[in-house]
Amino acid sequence: MDYYVIDVFAEKLFKGNPAGVCVLEQWIDGEKLQNIASENNLSETAFLVKRDGYYDLRWFTPSVEIDLCGHATIASAFVLLEFYEANIDEIKFKTMSGIMKVTKKGDIFYLDFPARKAHRTIDYKTFDEAFSCNNNGVYKAVDFLVVFDNETQVRDIKANFSVLKKIKEEAQMESDSFGIIITAKGDNCDFVSRFLAPNAGIDEDPVTGRAHCTLIPYWAERLGKTKMRALQLSKRGGEIDCEHLGERVLIGGKAVLYLKGKIVL
Repeated sequence: MDYYVIDVFAEKLFKGNPAGVCVLEQWIDGEKLQNIASENNLSETAFLVKRDGYYDLRWFTPSVEIDLCGHATIASAFVLLEFYEANIDEIKFKTMSGIMKVTKKGDIFYLDFPARKAHRTIDYKTFDEAFSCNNNGVYKAVDFLVVFDNETQVRDIKANFSVLKKIKEEAQMESDSFGIIITAKGDNCDFVSRFLAPNAGIDEDPVTGRAHCTLIPYWAERLGKTKMRALQLSKRGGEIDCEHLGERVLIGGKAVLYLKGKIVL
């Protein structure tokens, strides 16, 4: 099968978040898809099958299948528009979370994703134990959102991942397919974040589209604006264009081809 690696939310190689993209003629069994994702050992591998007018799309971490992934969706659109689909600038995907659309404008790819508004929840003991500083509030949508006072706190946190994994039991989560977003107002942008998902096999994801489904509505309400610029403060780093549309959000970023090859099964 054709296989690509794309650096997403990046203007040059070795920045942003790398995603694997596998283009299949038809679906193979889920165990084999999971084995491929584990072998690739990227935070997410996307699998595509062409249909009439859209593509089926599934996302896998090295450990589990997940219900929503932003950077691997942009990577999928990059591959399709670059190598498979001529003279179009929009791709539709059918996913576990419904129909998703990616539109290319210039050199930026815009995800049209569902907004996932977070609501205030209890201050879990796990977060107090796992993080090196006190938080300023815990919220929850599909993922957790932990708010801190400033950018420096978010940048400097050294999470205890073995402790952090205990949130699944404390919060009685049924699945491993969730993450913990840590965030604060930015110094030179609207907001900053990091995304931690040890239960899903990813201690820290470099740049995370799905996290912004929750971050965008939170910060839009708090800052009183609908268009924002965000930074994810991982080692690789990433820049994200954000827009709040009510029930939907737009998540924009650039992408760069790193690898093109074949997987032999």
